Amino acid sequence: MQEFYSVEDVAELLGLHVKTVRGYVRDGKLKAVRIGKQYRIARAEVEAFTGGAEAAGPPSRVEVSAVVQVEGVGRGEADRLVTAVLAAASAWSSGEERPLWVQAVRDEARSGLRFVVLGPPRRVGDVLGLIEELTGEVR
Repeated sequence: MQEFYSVEDVAELLGLHVKTVRGYVRDGKLKAVRIGKQYRIARAEVEAFTGGAEAAGPPSRVEVSAVVQVEGVGRGEADRLVTAVLAAASAWSSGEERPLWVQAVRDEARSGLRFVVLGPPRRVGDVLGLIEELTGEVR
């Protein structure tokens, strides 16, 4: 007979929060069967999810997201930063299967600028490094 776990059991087994495991189930990342008001997860599904013996192979996509808050920048400085970061992100994304996604939001009231970056880990790291250099945060 097949062994099943509750969401709580899987959370404890993997060292995750119960809400995280439920989210994986709802998103279809972790297959489960709903019995009444509870999910039950087969041992084989947990092993496949964690890269156990029955795993389907390497992940098909890895993405990183980052939010960068830059404080104390005026409008001119913010425009310069946004132009430089968007131009670099565009250049780094050309020809890439999964391009970078970068959004900049200016907060006039707080003299702040927020960048939201999503994409392949190496490219997101490149954007973060550029922002660090342009804002003078390199030590």
